[in-house]
Amino acid sequence: VRARYTYVFTTGGIGPTHDDITADAIAKAFGVPCEYDAKAYAMLEASYAARGIEYTEARKRMARMPRGADHIDNPVSIAPGFRIGNVHVMAGVPSIFQAMLDNVVPTLKVGTKMLSATVHCPFGEGLVGGPLGDIQKAHPDTIIGSYPKYGDGKFWTELVVRARSQEALDAARADVEAMVAGLASAAT
Repeated sequence: VRARYTYVFTTGGIGPTHDDITADAIAKAFGVPCEYDAKAYAMLEASYAARGIEYTEARKRMARMPRGADHIDNPVSIAPGFRIGNVHVMAGVPSIFQAMLDNVVPTLKVGTKMLSATVHCPFGEGLVGGPLGDIQKAHPDTIIGSYPKYGDGKFWTELVVRARSQEALDAARADVEAMVAGLASAAT
């Protein structure tokens, strides 16, 4: 996955319990050992000592990360996440994840903005699935998604076209709109 994408983000699995195995899995994926990070260990040790809480073996697990990883600061509960290569590993607790993500976002290099257009389709996915797949194949520089909706006793689908260039977006959207118009004509 890390070779296919500019950035990879994971949440959860870096806590104190036996089933928190994300640090081990990421270390294995990078071919490096998972070990106690001295800075993280000391930060956690000081935090627990200041609160009069025992620094148990389970709590020490939160100081483990792949060798060579950089910290992702955690202003909420101290235990850092980590970044190795293009992989960012953060806590699973939503409020802690958000605080960590707030530290990560400014470090990300952004590329060309992803553009999108939504085409309303009065038909269900079962009817548009085949033709939509053909349109996707004809426009490999786009991503076309279908999102089924239900309301007021009716089903419909939102068709979303995404692309990095306006030209690619416009061409694919035109084909999606033509498909919907063709289905509407056939239905009448």
